[in-house]
Amino acid sequence: MVDRNTQLLRRIHLPMPDGWSLGALAIAALVLMPIISVIWIAAHPSEPIWAHLAATTLPRYLANTLTIMASVGFLSAIIGTCTAWLIVCCRFPGSRWLEWLLLFPLAVPGYLGAYALVDFLEFAGPVQTGLREVFGWESAADYRFPEIRSRYGAIFVLTASLYPYVYLLARAGFREQSGRAHEVARALGAGFRRRFLRIGLPLARPAIMAGTAIVMMETVNDFGAVDYFGVQTLTTGVFTVWLEAGNAGGAAQIACAILGMILFLVVLERASRRRMKFHRMSRTDHRIERVALTGAVGLMASMACALPFLAGFVLPVAVLGNHALSSPEGWLAPGLGAALANTFMVGGAAAVVTVIASLFLVYGTRLSGRQGPGMLLPITTIGYAAPGAVLALGLLIPLAAFDNALADGILALTGWDPGLLLTGGVVALVYAYSIRFFAIGQGAADAAVARVAPSLPMAARTLGQSAGGTLLRVYLPLIRGSVATALLLVFVDSVKELPATLMLRPFNFDTLATRAYEQASLEKVVQAAPSAILVILVSLTAVALLARQMTSSR
Repeated sequence: MVDRNTQLLRRIHLPMPDGWSLGALAIAALVLMPIISVIWIAAHPSEPIWAHLAATTLPRYLANTLTIMASVGFLSAIIGTCTAWLIVCCRFPGSRWLEWLLLFPLAVPGYLGAYALVDFLEFAGPVQTGLREVFGWESAADYRFPEIRSRYGAIFVLTASLYPYVYLLARAGFREQSGRAHEVARALGAGFRRRFLRIGLPLARPAIMAGTAIVMMETVNDFGAVDYFGVQTLTTGVFTVWLEAGNAGGAAQIACAILGMILFLVVLERASRRRMKFHRMSRTDHRIERVALTGAVGLMASMACALPFLAGFVLPVAVLGNHALSSPEGWLAPGLGAALANTFMVGGAAAVVTVIASLFLVYGTRLSGRQGPGMLLPITTIGYAAPGAVLALGLLIPLAAFDNALADGILALTGWDPGLLLTGGVVALVYAYSIRFFAIGQGAADAAVARVAPSLPMAARTLGQSAGGTLLRVYLPLIRGSVATALLLVFVDSVKELPATLMLRPFNFDTLATRAYEQASLEKVVQAAPSAILVILVSLTAVALLARQMTSSR
């Protein structure tokens, strides 16, 4: 009987997980932990508050969120699609410059645009002051001016800062279309507008839908702009219920509602791409021939492409730059240097941690060759879709509990109180950034590793290199450009991140984003201007990188 069981066990082959597979599983678990934590906290609240929220504030949060999300998505889709079509298919005055200038609003976060717009259009701002001087008005009772701090102001600012996501993807979608198809349509008598509606738009629909979904997800994630405009959304509700009402369970339940909306957007975007698949007819198929627009039509095309750039970049930079230059003492204000150093420290640490973990995960899943670890890659990108406030809620509570237990254990064993090692420093903040932007590092690493010819690592392994040695000596030299790009993009996005930073930063710890937010919230836009300009300057490096990649891909 024993011999039979022994033989049976020998026949059963149970593959033992290697270190790379275990490491990939550990990274995936760390990335998914905040989301699981939020769901658990929402399912086990300390006190039932959902019924109260549903009867009082939740309908307002939900209505404002849906209204702003749908409006920003719709307007961004129109602006991004139309400008991309004009840039790809037409030549008009300034088109070569505008092709890159339309990307610049990506460097201006929505909350900075909100500060600039309110300062420009408020009662004491230059617009209303000029109107009073021209028409002789003495007070606000003498004329009617639109309310700036409203949903409409938030929609305007977020649209101006987020439409480049649609523009980028729609531009790529139009550029990859078959020029022959458009020539055939033109030969059959289809005009410019009809070719756009019947050929260009349907073929680019998956790209446009993907860009619009990203815009809507970023709109749900926004906290700084809607908070400054005084609009209560689901994201501001997480802050209010958790930090002001002290109810983590209720905040987690609101966060689950946000996650549900995000999941719906992701499923909708992927379903649209699954139904719409198109292929080019041949490798030699040329691109769409650009139509020359001259005279009044060319001028209108130039204005149509210039207006989004002016609203999304020139206006906020001009307002904030004017304040920063008119008050040079603001650059020497106490705390600005520390905020700059803190920003580079946590952003740099998050970039390094994110890219290393992404590379380990991608390389480990490819090395194992198993289906299980390979399924982790798409799952670990969920952090990019989750708002920063949701990730902060899912991180802070379990980390704080672990931190307190760890400190109590060390105190009991050694008599020394180490304090809060994780949540008392920047570890939690770096962790949140890494999860939030893990999809950027993972996407860059996966694409770069896939481009390496399989014969090269096989030859290295044949010559005695270990898996780690092959990664360091074969892969890294070949993919260092993609790694550097991922480091830069994660760093820039970390610099702009506001909700997670506000909730997870240590006491008396400021970054450029939180410093600008706090001073602008106190109506000190002049003092906030230097921090805001520094955030924009850092973000411009990522925009320049995108422009360079677009140039090299032409």
